[in-house]
Amino acid sequence: MSTLEELRALLQAVVEAIDLPHPNTMGDADAYRDLLDRRAGLAVILARAALDEEPDAYGWHAAYLRRKIAEYPVTYRAHEKPEAGR
Repeated sequence: MSTLEELRALLQAVVEAIDLPHPNTMGDADAYRDLLDRRAGLAVILARAALDEEPDAYGWHAAYLRRKIAEYPVTYRAHEKPEAGR
């Protein structure tokens, strides 16, 4: 994988970490914010670490971030968009 592809993978992993579905109710908002804070923190740590290392390590950082965010799945009720025509 090229450095550009690895950088793209890292950016995609950061988006996956912080692009969470909106909570369905106000009661789910705290869980949403807690999860977003935890995942955003992981993303920042990994992005900073990637910037401190050689560019050929971007792929490793992307894979590691994905493994870490998998440990923090969405557990609240997510808002679902209505289907078209409804």
